[in-house]
Amino acid sequence: MRTPLVIDTDPGIDDALAVLLALASPEVDLQLVTTVHGNVGLAETTENALRVLHLAGRSDVPVAAGARTSLVFPQPRRAGHVHGEAGLGGVVLPPSPAAVDPRPAVVALAELLLASEQPVTVAAIGPLTNIALLLGVYPEAAARIGRLVVMGGSATRGGNVTAAAEFNVWADPEAAAAVFGAGLPTVLVGLDVTLPTVLTAEGIARFAAAGPVGDRAAAVLQQYVDHARSSYGVEGVVVHDALALTEAIVPGTLTTVPRDVVVDTGHGAGRGQTLVDRRTTSSSATAVAVAEDVDSEAAVEFLVSRLCGLAERT
Repeated sequence: MRTPLVIDTDPGIDDALAVLLALASPEVDLQLVTTVHGNVGLAETTENALRVLHLAGRSDVPVAAGARTSLVFPQPRRAGHVHGEAGLGGVVLPPSPAAVDPRPAVVALAELLLASEQPVTVAAIGPLTNIALLLGVYPEAAARIGRLVVMGGSATRGGNVTAAAEFNVWADPEAAAAVFGAGLPTVLVGLDVTLPTVLTAEGIARFAAAGPVGDRAAAVLQQYVDHARSSYGVEGVVVHDALALTEAIVPGTLTTVPRDVVVDTGHGAGRGQTLVDRRTTSSSATAVAVAEDVDSEAAVEFLVSRLCGLAERT
């Protein structure tokens, strides 16, 4: 039986690959995409979600627009220097014939959760504003989440937007604090496992050659490749969100440990840092399953082979 899946996202280059990976995977049934501010503004993330779904021939999947800004304090800056000003690396995908779902994202998500006969996996791969709003407005719906897989944070690797903070948590620390403290069945896929998982030029070339969808995905990735080369001197790209989706699709892909996680919501240099207590495992009701180990080679092969399959079928 396929697992019902919702992706909450801010496309974003690696978000686009994560959506394509979900569509390529028979283990899950992508029933809804909700969008949020983050890498670029909400109008751009929503349009990008529609276009990525259309690229894969899945304009039937509804897209509902969510939070335009963070819960309390505005996000200081976007990530256009990494993802391009419109979010997809300067690549213009064909427009979708589908319209945005008229429901706010939180309403659409709540209705799906309350109506589903099966537990729903929610993959949150952007700032956690929508999920925090769901907790506040529809707690009875949030309680029905079967599994919440979050791309965010870092236990041991520092940050990628500041010395302390990972981007998604930093973009709305108050929302992250609310979500991690809610007692939902949460898996935290952070920089500890994403940074070692590098998609190489060889892997990109494989799905680029498999068909038009793969070719367009590779084109979207090019700005990511260029940014990694110029900023870090490395060849290949870290596709953070695709690794989180891999764990959502195949539970147990990552080795996780239950930990207590606190988010720094102050206004100093540590704002947005995830403080993960690694001294011991946690039996707390609010413990988060923190991903601490990954078979990076297998994870990259999973992504590449699934994208090749999607490109060949579409």
